[in-house]
Amino acid sequence: MSQQFPHRISYQQKIEFHRHGGPGVGDGVDVFQKCFAYERADQIRQLGLYPYFRVITSGQDPVVSMNGQRVIMLGSNNYLGLANHPEIKEAAEHALRAYGLGTAGSRFLNGTLDIHLALEERLADFMRRDAALCFSTGFQVNLGVISSLIDRHDVVVVDNLNHACILDGARLSYGRVLKYHHNNMVSLEARLGSLNGETGSMIVVDGVFSMEGDIANLPGIVAVKNRFGARLMVDDAHGVGVMGEHGRGTSEHFGVENEVDLIMGTFSKSLAGVGGFVAGDAKVIDWIKHKARTLIFSAALPPASAASVMKAIEISQREPERRQRLWENTNYMKQELTGLGFDTGESATPVVPLVVGADLESFKMTIRLQEEGVFVNPVVSPAVPPGRAMIRTSCMATHSRDHLDQALEAIAKVGREISLIA
Repeated sequence: MSQQFPHRISYQQKIEFHRHGGPGVGDGVDVFQKCFAYERADQIRQLGLYPYFRVITSGQDPVVSMNGQRVIMLGSNNYLGLANHPEIKEAAEHALRAYGLGTAGSRFLNGTLDIHLALEERLADFMRRDAALCFSTGFQVNLGVISSLIDRHDVVVVDNLNHACILDGARLSYGRVLKYHHNNMVSLEARLGSLNGETGSMIVVDGVFSMEGDIANLPGIVAVKNRFGARLMVDDAHGVGVMGEHGRGTSEHFGVENEVDLIMGTFSKSLAGVGGFVAGDAKVIDWIKHKARTLIFSAALPPASAASVMKAIEISQREPERRQRLWENTNYMKQELTGLGFDTGESATPVVPLVVGADLESFKMTIRLQEEGVFVNPVVSPAVPPGRAMIRTSCMATHSRDHLDQALEAIAKVGREISLIA
């Protein structure tokens, strides 16, 4: 009879159990050993401060339900407030009835539906690009695009605070990976200047940095990339729908759209769905379509999500006042939080952080704010440098002033409790 773990034993006992002939373990080191030795999450749980995988029992609205409590949502990426919009749900329901739930295959083989092509045409038109290509998740966009474009003779140059999917996409490529200091043009120029003229290079950067809410210095990056003949890809996951007069992102905001070679975006923020896209020159998009492993070997975007994204684009263009309200709420929160004495860093977007310092303090503040009826997110290392843990807040177009004032009152109360403000 196979051995089983006894109940109620410690992590160390589990390790010893495996070392002495537990299931599937011979004389070598057990690859699961690190799992049984991992205690950090349980330590935080035992303190009553575990802030992850919290369960929400309602839609992503300005106020959500959690454990029977109504909580003001200041931790969502639903910037335009479209995630629970009735027209979007109706579009998704119609696609579900017409196509079913899934695609039963990848885009490369049997999974391409006419609704995918319609969405890509809509995105290309919206972004003013030759062509667009959709992926099942935003993470897969960066993994597939970067790894397919950068080969062993190329270099990819990335901001050291870029999102994890950019860094992982760079690692998956066969080329060299060079990092430059965050938003530091001198550092970027030095990295590109270290290359020989025969090496192809591409800069990949977040348009909006999702933790601190600051914006990439695209005019500076464009100037450097032109000097060295590099290509430029902008991950505008948090910029599309938010930045620019028409919501086309940070390149529109800075007036450098013609200087950006590829724009990546996601559907799970402003566009009320799930998935992602890349837009650019038609020949480049065709290459990615035939080379990106995360596209070729993944099931296609569900048709209901494709329909919801098309409707979200339509509403965002039809109702530009949503973006206006989003920025009114953002400016109000930034002004009030700064006035209370919080350090909000270099934020210039609807993502407004509160710098806390120690990781544990960010956990404490997150849980206390939930108790006070406000949902926020803790951000700790390695997502931010050690000692710069923060609380990430974000606004929606659909927050009322009353929602924001209630949240500010709770934030001020908890900030004083933990001596973050006077």
